[in-house]
Amino acid sequence: MVEGEEEVGSVNLEKFCIDHKEMLVADVILISDTTMIALNTPSVTSGLRGLSYVQVEVTGPNRDLHSGLYGGAVVNPCNVLCDMVASLKDKWGRVTIPGFYDDVKECNPEERAEMAKRPYDKDKFMQSVGVTHLQGEEGYSDLERIGIRPTLDINGIWGGYTGEGAKTILPSKAFAKISMRLVPYQNAERIADLFIKHFISLAPEGVAVKAEYLHGGESYVSPLDTPEYSSASLAVEDVLNKKPIPVRSGGSIPIVSTFEKVLGIKSILLGFGLESDAIHSPNENFPVENFLKGIETIVLYHRNYDQMKQKLTG
Repeated sequence: MVEGEEEVGSVNLEKFCIDHKEMLVADVILISDTTMIALNTPSVTSGLRGLSYVQVEVTGPNRDLHSGLYGGAVVNPCNVLCDMVASLKDKWGRVTIPGFYDDVKECNPEERAEMAKRPYDKDKFMQSVGVTHLQGEEGYSDLERIGIRPTLDINGIWGGYTGEGAKTILPSKAFAKISMRLVPYQNAERIADLFIKHFISLAPEGVAVKAEYLHGGESYVSPLDTPEYSSASLAVEDVLNKKPIPVRSGGSIPIVSTFEKVLGIKSILLGFGLESDAIHSPNENFPVENFLKGIETIVLYHRNYDQMKQKLTG
């Protein structure tokens, strides 16, 4: 199956799966929309975070106003929006929406210890993205903040005059797009409902607030003790001569939870991208060597899985 709507929430795929369940019968789903640490430090993605994506709108006056004639008396929607979104996290890096963490499944110490085995160079990581400081939820490592903890981030914010030069206005409207990455047992629609209720409650007098749930998907964890995962791990080891590390990804692929919910089929996330691929950025790329090694690995995956199935069925 090739599907081109992943970046907009795969809005038509669930209905397609429901309408064509018989055509999509399978033992396992193999997806390669994931990354690995490196060819010399291979990994297999064992989990994904979910996603809940919303857009908010703050409206003040009925038109853009002259900031000299009205500023200081009329509420400025851009100022209000900045205050509202700033309040969505506290000084410890935790999301302040009531109920946000109610369903979060905490990783046990053993799982956190396994995650800590992943090679990680903090200085190299910061250099790769051009920053000099990292931050996040207190009490968790950088990799844990990315892989096993929920987050809230502004993806875009705008309002008022954004053209060349200066234009002294007090804007009528301000907007933001906000995504929340979710972990096991958090439900995308429930989190969106909690967000909308809380965000609207933050509005001061003088503005009207709208919030809309755009799309989302649930988190996913791939069990490590199954023939499906073992087939992938052995294939990677055969091609790259090293046993892969299971890694929880911070990204989201909503169709994975859709496949499990509608089709009842588990997915294996056998990807070959790298952190250096500049995903979602200018000059996004994919190394040819990884492409070729990926072909070899997927061929061996099918061989391994067929052999394991035969043993299980006698």
